[in-house]
Amino acid sequence: MSTPVIEVRVGLATCGIAAGAEHVYDAMLRSLEQHDLDVSVKRVGCMGMCYNEPLVEVVDARGETTVYRQIKPEDVERLVSEHLVAGVRVDDLAVIEDEFLRNQVRIVLENCGVIDPESLDEYRAQGGYDGLRRALLQMSPADVIDEIKHSGLRGRGGGGFPTGMKWSFGAKEAGPEKYLVCNADEGDPGAFMDRSVLEGDPHRVLEGMAIAAYAIGASSGYIYVRAEYPLAIERLEKAIADARAEGFLGSGILGTGFSFDVTIKAGAGAFVCGEETALIASIEGKRGVPRRRPPYPTTAGLWGKPTVINNVETLANVPWILRHGAAAFASYGTEGSKGTKVFALAGKIKRSGLIEIPMGISISDIVFKIGGGVLNDRALKAVQMGGPSGGCIPASMADVPVDYESLKETGAIVGSGGMIVLDDATCMVDVARYFLDFTQKESCGKCTFCRIGTKRMLGMLEKMCRGEGGVEDIDRLVELGNTVKSFSLCGLGQTAPNPVLTTTRYFRDEYRAHLEDGRCPAGVCRELIAYRIDSEACRDCKLCVRQCPVDAISQGDGAFQVIDESVCVKCGRCFAACPFDAITVHSGKVTA
Repeated sequence: MSTPVIEVRVGLATCGIAAGAEHVYDAMLRSLEQHDLDVSVKRVGCMGMCYNEPLVEVVDARGETTVYRQIKPEDVERLVSEHLVAGVRVDDLAVIEDEFLRNQVRIVLENCGVIDPESLDEYRAQGGYDGLRRALLQMSPADVIDEIKHSGLRGRGGGGFPTGMKWSFGAKEAGPEKYLVCNADEGDPGAFMDRSVLEGDPHRVLEGMAIAAYAIGASSGYIYVRAEYPLAIERLEKAIADARAEGFLGSGILGTGFSFDVTIKAGAGAFVCGEETALIASIEGKRGVPRRRPPYPTTAGLWGKPTVINNVETLANVPWILRHGAAAFASYGTEGSKGTKVFALAGKIKRSGLIEIPMGISISDIVFKIGGGVLNDRALKAVQMGGPSGGCIPASMADVPVDYESLKETGAIVGSGGMIVLDDATCMVDVARYFLDFTQKESCGKCTFCRIGTKRMLGMLEKMCRGEGGVEDIDRLVELGNTVKSFSLCGLGQTAPNPVLTTTRYFRDEYRAHLEDGRCPAGVCRELIAYRIDSEACRDCKLCVRQCPVDAISQGDGAFQVIDESVCVKCGRCFAACPFDAITVHSGKVTA
């Protein structure tokens, strides 16, 4: 006799909702009602396997689970009748070999996809707020700071500054008024780590904030989260209200003399507000621009008071460390980079999603073991790490371990955790242009080197993508990048040149091809490519004609089509539409 099913989990983070999971959830409720089954249907956060959304997980009375992938509303009745009623797993819809999770270690993400993010009871059933209880009832603030120091936890938002050391700076500052700020201003293209944690396990972040506040002596906290994350804000608001009602926030927490409360500040989406001093200005109601440091926020931060700022992932690690101990956390990772790191795995990868790996694992293992390899089995060309502040690491260095020091040597950074996989059809000059375009637009304009320097760099890259200029411009671009890096006021300007400096370092031959030969080796830069039709391969189906938005394709001298290169806008729609591979991309400057 099969073990009865007691619970069905439906992934309803933003990724699941975008894939249609709400319709699956509703269909599941209807089907269970029709079969008169007493089975709990639970909304959970991101399970990590974003490439398989919508995801449904079936849990039996023994706690064994089966994950079903890419479920449509019309699949639900089959799942219910075959698995929940008859007790037979639906193998063709199931994730049989869980290779995606096999090499992961889930600390920050241990509850994501498991608990209902809006249920305080479920969070507590998983050990939630036990870390806070231990801190308040068994440890002094100094003990808590020592525990975090011994764990080796470093800031997960960028440079990797030791968390315990930052807390000790804040704790040493005198004065009754201090602040603890959670930086949830996640603005990197391709990054969704913080959003997923806030949507899937909001109480974890609140508990981490309360522990940090106790350690430094703060009574007020802010979560600075971008307004583009409405679901995260909604779940945070409920979590804060529930935590207050149960005595985990507010006055006299857990019957002690410690009081701490949290306010949400919705940011307008300025990338520069991820920088600490710009974030502080925004919370204060001012324009979000950085200021010079020192003084550092731990001395003079929010409203001139001592302020400690940590990002979402850093704080989400804290409850686990307080529950399991510093040694348990330090047992993962490397000598200088302890614990785990959450990454948003995106780009040309077969298994895109949210992953958590022990520090020290290689880029190659992430891409090929966890990610399943490059999409369409193309060759790996590079991995872009650290967002616009990071750099591009070539495939020849894929064995580099993912830790703070090793990645810094490559010219990239761990950053907040964006990891974008690039295949051999990617133009690295165009990649550098893309990220410079982003940072140039996001520059607050306060300092000259960032405001003017990034604009000049972007102009040079745009010319290079058109095949304009000489090879000597590569060295000029590098020189300008190093100048911007050295003299910009804040982290945005200081790291903006990184994508350029790493691509010119590892892919200089592509820059030379653009400038010496007027050729884009990847066939990406529009001014340097041409689409042509092979008259022998063309079957005259005219699909390309119907797809062309500018009527650049017409009948040739026979049963084939031709492209007028003087009219063609290089949109690539004809290339994508041709079922006979008759349309080819030619690299070289068009002189029509």
